[in-house]
Amino acid sequence: MRAKRQALFVMAKDPRAGQVKTRLCPPLTPETAARLYRCFLSDTLDLAAGVPGVDPIVAYSPPGAREAFACLVSERFQLIPQTGEDLGARLESTFRELFRQGYEHVAAVSTDSPDLPPEYVREAFTGLDEASVVFGPCPDGGYYLIGLSRLIPELFRDMPWSTERVASETEARARRVGADILRLREWYDVDTATDLDRLIRNLTGDMHPSTRAPRTSRFCRQELGGRPLVADRPDGLPRIG
Repeated sequence: MRAKRQALFVMAKDPRAGQVKTRLCPPLTPETAARLYRCFLSDTLDLAAGVPGVDPIVAYSPPGAREAFACLVSERFQLIPQTGEDLGARLESTFRELFRQGYEHVAAVSTDSPDLPPEYVREAFTGLDEASVVFGPCPDGGYYLIGLSRLIPELFRDMPWSTERVASETEARARRVGADILRLREWYDVDTATDLDRLIRNLTGDMHPSTRAPRTSRFCRQELGGRPLVADRPDGLPRIG
Protein backbone atom coordinates (compact mmCIF):
# COMPACT_ATOMS: atom_id res chain seq x y z
CA MET A 1 0.00 0.00 0.00
CA ARG A 2 1.31 3.43 -0.94
CA ALA A 3 2.23 5.61 2.02
CA LYS A 4 0.28 8.84 2.24
CA ARG A 5 2.12 12.13 1.86
CA GLN A 6 2.05 13.86 5.23
CA ALA A 7 3.19 17.28 6.41
CA LEU A 8 3.50 18.95 9.80
CA PHE A 9 3.89 22.70 9.85
CA VAL A 10 5.06 24.84 12.77
CA MET A 11 3.42 28.25 13.11
CA ALA A 12 6.53 30.31 13.85
CA LYS A 13 7.37 33.96 14.47
CA ASP A 14 10.71 35.68 14.09
CA PRO A 15 11.94 35.76 17.71
CA ARG A 16 12.35 39.51 18.16
CA ALA A 17 12.02 41.30 21.50
CA GLY A 18 8.64 42.93 21.87
CA GLN A 19 7.10 40.76 19.13
CA VAL A 20 6.85 37.35 20.82
CA LYS A 21 5.48 36.07 24.17
CA THR A 22 4.37 39.57 25.13
CA ARG A 23 1.86 38.19 27.65
CA LEU A 24 4.85 37.00 29.69
CA CYS A 25 6.03 40.60 30.10
CA PRO A 26 6.00 40.96 33.07
CA PRO A 27 7.34 38.92 34.78
CA LEU A 28 9.88 38.63 31.96
CA THR A 29 11.51 41.49 30.12
CA PRO A 30 10.86 41.58 26.35
CA GLU A 31 14.45 40.51 25.72
CA THR A 32 14.21 37.51 28.07
CA ALA A 33 10.84 36.55 26.57
CA ALA A 34 12.37 36.61 23.08
CA ARG A 35 15.24 34.35 24.17
CA LEU A 36 12.75 31.98 25.80
CA TYR A 37 10.66 31.94 22.63
CA ARG A 38 13.72 31.04 20.58
CA CYS A 39 14.10 27.98 22.83
CA PHE A 40 10.41 27.13 22.37
CA LEU A 41 10.86 27.44 18.60
CA SER A 42 14.01 25.33 18.41
CA ASP A 43 12.54 22.53 20.53
CA THR A 44 9.32 22.53 18.49
CA LEU A 45 11.27 22.38 15.24
CA ASP A 46 13.18 19.37 16.57
CA LEU A 47 9.85 17.77 17.48
CA ALA A 48 8.53 18.33 13.95
CA ALA A 49 11.69 16.96 12.35
CA GLY A 50 11.46 13.78 14.43
CA VAL A 51 8.00 12.58 13.40
CA PRO A 52 8.50 9.52 11.17
CA GLY A 53 6.95 9.60 7.70
CA VAL A 54 6.08 13.28 7.95
CA ASP A 55 7.66 16.23 6.11
CA PRO A 56 8.48 19.16 8.44
CA ILE A 57 7.43 22.66 7.38
CA VAL A 58 7.96 26.11 8.88
CA ALA A 59 5.12 28.56 8.30
CA TYR A 60 6.96 31.75 9.22
CA SER A 61 6.00 35.31 10.08
CA PRO A 62 6.63 38.00 9.03
CA PRO A 63 6.94 37.17 5.32
CA GLY A 64 10.30 38.94 5.13
CA ALA A 65 11.89 36.61 7.70
CA ARG A 66 12.67 33.77 5.28
CA GLU A 67 16.44 34.22 5.49
CA ALA A 68 16.39 34.24 9.30
CA PHE A 69 14.46 30.96 9.37
CA ALA A 70 16.63 29.40 6.68
CA CYS A 71 19.52 29.77 9.12
CA LEU A 72 17.59 27.98 11.87
CA VAL A 73 16.54 24.81 10.08
CA SER A 74 18.02 22.06 7.94
CA GLU A 75 17.31 21.58 4.26
CA ARG A 76 14.65 19.01 5.21
CA PHE A 77 12.32 21.84 6.14
CA GLN A 78 10.17 23.59 3.59
CA LEU A 79 9.67 27.29 4.35
CA ILE A 80 6.27 28.86 3.66
CA PRO A 81 5.40 32.46 4.56
CA GLN A 82 2.26 32.99 6.59
CA THR A 83 -0.26 35.12 4.69
CA GLY A 84 -3.52 36.61 5.92
CA GLU A 85 -4.89 39.22 8.29
CA ASP A 86 -5.47 36.98 11.32
CA LEU A 87 -4.48 33.60 12.69
CA GLY A 88 -7.36 31.85 10.97
CA ALA A 89 -6.47 33.24 7.56
CA ARG A 90 -2.82 32.30 8.05
CA LEU A 91 -3.70 28.76 9.08
CA GLU A 92 -6.14 28.34 6.20
CA SER A 93 -3.69 29.62 3.60
CA THR A 94 -0.94 27.28 4.82
CA PHE A 95 -3.23 24.25 4.83
CA ARG A 96 -4.45 25.23 1.37
CA GLU A 97 -0.91 25.49 0.01
CA LEU A 98 0.16 22.11 1.40
CA PHE A 99 -2.94 20.34 0.10
CA ARG A 100 -2.26 22.02 -3.26
CA GLN A 101 1.23 20.47 -3.17
CA GLY A 102 -0.35 17.03 -2.92
CA TYR A 103 -0.11 16.31 0.79
CA GLU A 104 -2.98 14.12 2.01
CA HIS A 105 -2.59 14.55 5.77
CA VAL A 106 -1.58 17.96 7.09
CA ALA A 107 -1.26 19.15 10.68
CA ALA A 108 -0.32 22.43 12.31
CA VAL A 109 1.37 22.78 15.68
CA SER A 110 2.12 25.91 17.68
CA THR A 111 5.40 26.81 19.36
CA ASP A 112 3.63 27.36 22.69
CA SER A 113 3.94 23.74 23.88
CA PRO A 114 7.69 23.04 23.66
CA ASP A 115 7.47 19.94 25.87
CA LEU A 116 4.60 18.36 23.91
CA PRO A 117 5.09 14.57 23.98
CA PRO A 118 6.07 13.31 20.50
CA GLU A 119 3.59 10.45 20.78
CA TYR A 120 0.73 12.97 20.75
CA VAL A 121 1.84 14.16 17.32
CA ARG A 122 2.25 10.61 16.04
CA GLU A 123 -1.26 9.83 17.28
CA ALA A 124 -2.57 12.80 15.32
CA PHE A 125 -1.30 11.43 12.02
CA THR A 126 -2.49 7.93 12.83
CA GLY A 127 -5.90 9.40 13.58
CA LEU A 128 -6.07 11.11 10.18
CA ASP A 129 -6.33 7.66 8.60
CA GLU A 130 -9.88 7.56 9.98
CA ALA A 131 -10.88 11.13 10.86
CA SER A 132 -11.10 14.26 8.73
CA VAL A 133 -10.24 16.50 11.69
CA VAL A 134 -7.87 15.81 14.58
CA PHE A 135 -7.18 18.36 17.27
CA GLY A 136 -5.39 18.50 20.57
CA PRO A 137 -7.20 20.61 23.16
CA CYS A 138 -5.54 22.84 25.75
CA PRO A 139 -6.89 23.51 29.26
CA ASP A 140 -7.52 27.15 28.34
CA GLY A 141 -9.96 26.22 25.58
CA GLY A 142 -7.59 26.52 22.63
CA TYR A 143 -5.68 23.77 20.86
CA TYR A 144 -2.02 22.90 20.49
CA LEU A 145 -2.48 20.96 17.23
CA ILE A 146 -5.01 20.67 14.45
CA GLY A 147 -4.77 18.12 11.64
CA LEU A 148 -6.87 17.72 8.51
CA SER A 149 -7.25 15.18 5.73
CA ARG A 150 -9.07 17.79 3.62
CA LEU A 151 -9.34 21.55 3.73
CA ILE A 152 -12.32 22.80 5.75
CA PRO A 153 -12.23 26.62 5.59
CA GLU A 154 -15.09 26.95 8.09
CA LEU A 155 -12.71 25.91 10.86
CA PHE A 156 -10.65 29.07 10.46
CA ARG A 157 -12.97 31.90 9.41
CA ASP A 158 -14.53 34.28 11.93
CA MET A 159 -13.26 32.14 14.77
CA PRO A 160 -13.16 33.63 18.32
CA TRP A 161 -9.37 33.36 18.55
CA SER A 162 -7.66 33.85 21.93
CA THR A 163 -10.78 32.81 23.83
CA GLU A 164 -11.80 29.69 25.74
CA ARG A 165 -14.23 28.85 22.91
CA VAL A 166 -11.74 27.99 20.17
CA ALA A 167 -11.59 24.20 20.62
CA SER A 168 -15.30 23.76 21.28
CA GLU A 169 -16.26 25.98 18.35
CA THR A 170 -13.84 24.13 16.07
CA GLU A 171 -15.40 20.80 17.05
CA ALA A 172 -18.95 22.15 16.58
CA ARG A 173 -18.16 23.52 13.13
CA ALA A 174 -16.50 20.29 12.07
CA ARG A 175 -19.59 18.34 13.08
CA ARG A 176 -21.85 20.74 11.19
CA VAL A 177 -20.03 19.99 7.94
CA GLY A 178 -20.18 16.25 8.60
CA ALA A 179 -16.49 15.74 9.39
CA ASP A 180 -15.32 12.81 11.49
CA ILE A 181 -13.41 14.13 14.51
CA LEU A 182 -10.70 12.75 16.78
CA ARG A 183 -9.91 14.61 19.99
CA LEU A 184 -6.38 13.94 21.22
CA ARG A 185 -5.26 13.96 24.83
CA GLU A 186 -5.13 17.38 26.45
CA TRP A 187 -1.85 19.26 26.80
CA TYR A 188 -1.13 22.77 27.99
CA ASP A 189 0.37 25.73 26.18
CA VAL A 190 2.39 28.61 27.60
CA ASP A 191 0.75 32.01 27.27
CA THR A 192 0.78 33.45 30.79
CA ALA A 193 3.12 33.57 33.76
CA THR A 194 1.07 30.84 35.46
CA ASP A 195 1.53 28.63 32.39
CA LEU A 196 5.25 29.34 32.47
CA ASP A 197 5.38 28.33 36.14
CA ARG A 198 3.85 24.98 35.17
CA LEU A 199 6.44 24.52 32.42
CA ILE A 200 9.29 25.33 34.80
CA ARG A 201 8.02 22.78 37.31
CA ASN A 202 7.63 20.11 34.66
CA LEU A 203 11.00 20.62 33.00
CA THR A 204 13.07 21.11 36.12
CA GLY A 205 11.38 18.42 38.20
CA ASP A 206 11.16 14.67 37.79
CA MET A 207 8.11 14.56 35.48
CA HIS A 208 9.90 14.51 32.12
CA PRO A 209 12.96 12.69 30.84
CA SER A 210 15.97 14.93 30.35
CA THR A 211 15.60 14.72 26.57
CA ARG A 212 12.25 16.60 26.56
CA ALA A 213 12.57 20.20 25.26
CA PRO A 214 16.30 20.40 26.10
CA ARG A 215 16.82 24.05 25.14
CA THR A 216 13.77 25.24 27.03
CA SER A 217 14.70 23.10 30.01
CA ARG A 218 18.22 24.53 30.10
CA PHE A 219 16.86 28.09 29.82
CA CYS A 220 14.43 27.49 32.68
CA ARG A 221 17.23 26.22 34.89
CA GLN A 222 19.96 28.68 33.99
CA GLU A 223 18.14 31.93 33.21
CA LEU A 224 14.92 31.59 35.20
CA GLY A 225 16.45 29.94 38.23
CA GLY A 226 14.52 26.67 37.95
CA ARG A 227 11.70 27.86 40.20
CA PRO A 228 8.28 29.44 39.61
CA LEU A 229 8.26 33.12 38.73
CA VAL A 230 4.96 34.08 40.30
CA ALA A 231 2.79 31.36 41.80
CA ASP A 232 4.94 30.36 44.77
CA ARG A 233 6.34 33.76 45.74
CA PRO A 234 5.16 34.64 49.25
CA ASP A 235 5.12 38.39 48.45
CA GLY A 236 2.97 37.80 45.36
CA LEU A 237 5.26 39.93 43.23
CA PRO A 238 6.59 38.86 39.83
CA ARG A 239 10.29 38.21 39.46
CA ILE A 240 11.88 39.58 36.31
CA GLY A 241 13.85 36.92 34.43
